[in-house]
Amino acid sequence: MTQIKSSANQATVLKWWSRLEGLPFGRRLFSLALGWVAPYSGTISAYVEEIRPGYARVSLRDKRRVRNHLHSLHAIALVNLGEIATGLAVLSTISANMRGIVLDIHAEYIKKSRGKITAIAEFQLPESLADNTPCQVEAILRDQSGETVTRVRATWLIGNETT
Repeated sequence: MTQIKSSANQATVLKWWSRLEGLPFGRRLFSLALGWVAPYSGTISAYVEEIRPGYARVSLRDKRRVRNHLHSLHAIALVNLGEIATGLAVLSTISANMRGIVLDIHAEYIKKSRGKITAIAEFQLPESLADNTPCQVEAILRDQSGETVTRVRATWLIGNETT
């Protein structure tokens, strides 16, 4: 279960993104910092292309270390990419006194993944959000030709931060 600490909330994510994304190598620096904050997620070296409230676009280059024996991207690397995208979409939306925890994650593999893969996730907070509300977020992963290769559906438990 992945828990996102309050230090990685909407204000923090969007603040750092807005500070870095326009600088030379700023997106790369943000992506590296994300991998440092969430070490396991950093293992795939995902590249954050865009974040705005409720939206994230993250990509993964096809490298040997994320491939399987079939010379395509490994299924778990794709799930990791989808989780990163859904997490950033959630984090860019929730307030400073909230947290998100992944409860469940599913992947639907549609075709072999080769080349650069881009994940896009969108999230909107429900109007009536009670503490510990499960919210499903979907990331669509597409190859360079725009074809959907994988769908990742993550259920995030959104609630108030506990100290």
